Amino acid sequence: MEPLTSPAASDHALPGNRLGRMGHYGSRLGLGGFHVGVQADVQESLRIVRHAIDQGIDFLDNCWDYNGGESEVRMGLALRDGYRERAFLTTKIDGRDRRTAARQIDESLSRLQTDHVDLMQFHEVMSADDAERIFAPGGGMEAMVAARQAGKVRFIGFTGHRSPAAHLNMLAMAARHGFVFDAVQMPLNLMDAHFDSFLHQVVPVVQQTNTAVLAMKTLGEGFILRSGLVNAAECLRFVLDLPVHVAIAGCDTLEFLDQALTTARGFQPLAPAEREELLQRTAAAARDGAYEPYKTTDDFDATRRNLHWLYGDEATTADPPQTDRPSSGSN
Repeated sequence: MEPLTSPAASDHALPGNRLGRMGHYGSRLGLGGFHVGVQADVQESLRIVRHAIDQGIDFLDNCWDYNGGESEVRMGLALRDGYRERAFLTTKIDGRDRRTAARQIDESLSRLQTDHVDLMQFHEVMSADDAERIFAPGGGMEAMVAARQAGKVRFIGFTGHRSPAAHLNMLAMAARHGFVFDAVQMPLNLMDAHFDSFLHQVVPVVQQTNTAVLAMKTLGEGFILRSGLVNAAECLRFVLDLPVHVAIAGCDTLEFLDQALTTARGFQPLAPAEREELLQRTAAAARDGAYEPYKTTDDFDATRRNLHWLYGDEATTADPPQTDRPSSGSN
């Protein structure tokens, strides 16, 4: 079942590529789902989703826990009237055991008003404990594989913003079980290139299996812009120049979406001197992780504060995940 591409969308000349082992050819710019649920005006958030698709973006990111499910609900509303068929729809679940994961998969499908998603990912993988629980007998992977067999999920991946070590452990655990992920989502940006880097540690491993590399936090949750060293266009251009299949942009206004579209449409590979200048400009500020707090603090680890998202009814007896935290100043 190959997702359809709108003839109108192809006229907008967004850069595209084939999504690794998934085979789908789509836009290299994706739309993040979290900000869809943040926008105060519901109708405006629906317009953002539809405008993205009309302008050539087909990769839509979301998650079961974003804004208490509101992000998925709104995206489901936006994907009515033929828009679902024009989207490569992705979302994430938190469940680490089979029962919790299966319930969340069905809830996501209901909110999104669809009988399947193109890519479903395990969300917030940040410790060795996550991989062990997901791949254990009765773990979340059993629910994912069952959902794929039932036609509810086409492809399976995982995401995380905290620790390259956790990503590598998840990949190693999958290999031990004879499983290859279809996609891996991670923070990739100018600051990551200098500090406990997903780019340097994880991307080369993912590339070995032709697994799609999905870049999130291209602006570092906005913290990179607060450094005053680079602008949004430079950040997005840097990420599009990396070996990534999709760069996901979080846009809570049409203005921000159009800015991202303009940058993507005009993208040209960075000249070596231009790339080096950007890296040198950000090196000192990035060295201690100050502009990537999702790596160095617990502030962005929502699942640690909501263990029932991971373990359902067993949350009261489950041990909190032990984060693989980088030491201060590591590179």
